Formats: sequence, structure tokens, C-alpha cells
Amino acid sequence: MKHKLTKAAFAASLAAGIASAAHAGGVTDTEVLIGSNGDQSGIFAPFNVQAIKAAQMELDTINAAGGVHGRQIRLIVEDHGYQMPKAMANFNKLINSDGVFAMILNLGTPMNIAGFKLMEPNKIANISPLTSARQMIEGDITYKYAGASSYYEGIRAGINYLVNDKGAENICAMYIPSDFGKEIQEGAKDETDALGKTWKAETTHKPDEADFVGALTKLKDEGCNIIATALGVRQTIIAVATAKKLGWADVSFLGSSAAFHEAIASQPGGITDGYYAAAGWSDYKPRMDNPTVKAWHDAYTAKYGGEEPGMAAILGYGAANTLVKALEAAGKDLTPESFQAGMESLQFRDEIADVDVKYGPGDHQGADAIIISVVKDGVFQEVARQ
Repeated sequence: MKHKLTKAAFAASLAAGIASAAHAGGVTDTEVLIGSNGDQSGIFAPFNVQAIKAAQMELDTINAAGGVHGRQIRLIVEDHGYQMPKAMANFNKLINSDGVFAMILNLGTPMNIAGFKLMEPNKIANISPLTSARQMIEGDITYKYAGASSYYEGIRAGINYLVNDKGAENICAMYIPSDFGKEIQEGAKDETDALGKTWKAETTHKPDEADFVGALTKLKDEGCNIIATALGVRQTIIAVATAKKLGWADVSFLGSSAAFHEAIASQPGGITDGYYAAAGWSDYKPRMDNPTVKAWHDAYTAKYGGEEPGMAAILGYGAANTLVKALEAAGKDLTPESFQAGMESLQFRDEIADVDVKYGPGDHQGADAIIISVVKDGVFQEVARQ
């Protein structure tokens, strides 16, 4: 009798193993696991936290309605504090221990680049990372899906717009010499050369630098008409305010999507008025007359105790919305291959970001629009797009 029970138990175990093998990693009949490796406690925490909140709100809504193909979507969030060793430990945990099926909103250019070495061999899709670096969809893009246009594309479009709008001749840059900063500098210089204008001067800065009097005095003396910036949010505010204190009014500052942040626009006294940013989405605040936008805003503030959603929340919603649509399109038999087919079939309007999204074979950048905005009356107002 004991022998028969052991055989029965073995048979049941084998059957369970076969059933489990029918699913991809991170997928059961009732659940799909999604990971996110970002900065919940470091210098980019205010940005990352809001993105995760908006994503979770969207997933909660979908789960409450029954999930996707009967599966609840469970988001597992890890905090790397913008520290590379912790980021790699988190990737290892999420992929090899938790066994996530895909990842969204991974923050940081160097973190994502390093993480590809773990994600790609395990067929883990990297969806809408919180960086607009070109490397997010370079090389083998099978498991790479960028949400919007790159820093490089955006800064080139912004330089082009300002040169034509302001009649500018001398282009300059202030940047942190990281992968991010170098991409901004390269894009600005390439567009300057393409337009036949003069690349006049540039200054480099440490991430914690807070005194820009010397740098701005140098750039003013060089006759800069446009300054492309690749600085931190707080640094950007200080730099623009310092230029005004120096009485330098005939210069235009331009940032990328990394500077497209409500903290820059909402400074008291209008000290950042006139600051430009070129990003892959639009600020929702000037569009609150859109019923879809207002409903989303009101749902967020209600869920999070009156907290206003910012720019990061727009991206968090977009990432979760894209994930859900791809899971729906992939069908009940969810595998990395069916998910890829689902992603590459997507075409929809993101009303919150105010952009059209389309993926396809060989095209893993969802939104191609570049929106150029300027700070006015405490918000970023759109002035042009391409």
C-alpha cells in the first residue's frame, strides 16, 4: 500500500511539473509576475515613486476587473537607491529568485544597460524603462521596448526649434559628463553642425555641484544664445535662476525629458519662466479640460490622499497601460514569444501622455513624437511638436 501511495504521489508530482512547464517563468493560470528595479530612496526617488504609484493604480484597476485572461498582474518592486551593486542584486533576485515574466519602469541608464545581460538570456522584456537613453533600443532589440523618443532625438529637435524661433547662432552646453550628459551634448552639437551654426562653448559639472556663477559668466562672455542642459532637476533650477541674477536675459536654456519635471516649472516667482524642454510626452496640466485626463488625475489624487500626479505618473500610467494591452494581445498562452507578438501588434492613443503609440517588428519605440514645451505660469506649455 505504501509503495502504491508513493507511486501515486510521484505521478501527481510529475503531472504538476508538466503543467507548470506549460507556462513561461512568472506565469501561472491565475497570476503573472512583473518586476521593477528602480530608485525608491535615492536621488531619483521622487520621480520613481510616483511612476510606480501610477502604474500600480492602473494594475489595481485591471485586477479588480478580473485581470488579463483570468490572471492577476502582481508587480514586485525593488529599490536600488541609484547604486549599481544594489541594482544588480535586485535584477538577480527578480529574475532568478522571484522569476518575473517581464519588467517595467527600470530606472537608470547604467542600471538598465547592465541589467540587459541578465534580462536577455532569460527572455525578460524590458518595457518603458525610466531613461530615454538611446541604448535602450540599440543592438538586439528582441526584449527591449522604449516608451518614447530618446534624449538625443529630443535635444536635436529642441535646438532646431530654438535656432529657427530665436535666430540663434551660438550654441553651448552645461552637462554632467555621464552617459546621460554626453548624449545631450552630442545631440546638441550634432544639430548645431547640421544647421551650420557655431558650437561655441561647454562646461561640465559634478552631480552635486550647486554654484554656477563661474560657468555662466564664461558662457555669457562666449556669447551663447542657447544652452543645452544635462543637469539634475535642482541644479537646473539653480542655473536658470543664477543667469537671471546675473542679468542675462537674452539666452535660452533647453533640457531633455530628464528636465521635463513639475519641480522646475512650479518654482515661485517665475524664476524658471522661459525654460524649454524637449520630451516624448506632454504635460497633462494644460489639458485638464480633456475628460479622460481629468478622470485619471482625480483617480490618482483620490487613491493617494490628495497627492497631485506629476510627470513621472504620466510615464507610470503609460508603462502599465502598454503592459496590459500587450498581455491582452498575447493571448491566454502567455510565453515570451507570444508577448513579443502582442507588443509588436500594439497601436493606440495614450491620452494621458497625449501621444500615439505604435510598436512593430523592428520598431520597439512606442511613441515617436517630440514635444517642445516652455515654462509659463507655473507649468510646461507646449509650443511645438514633431
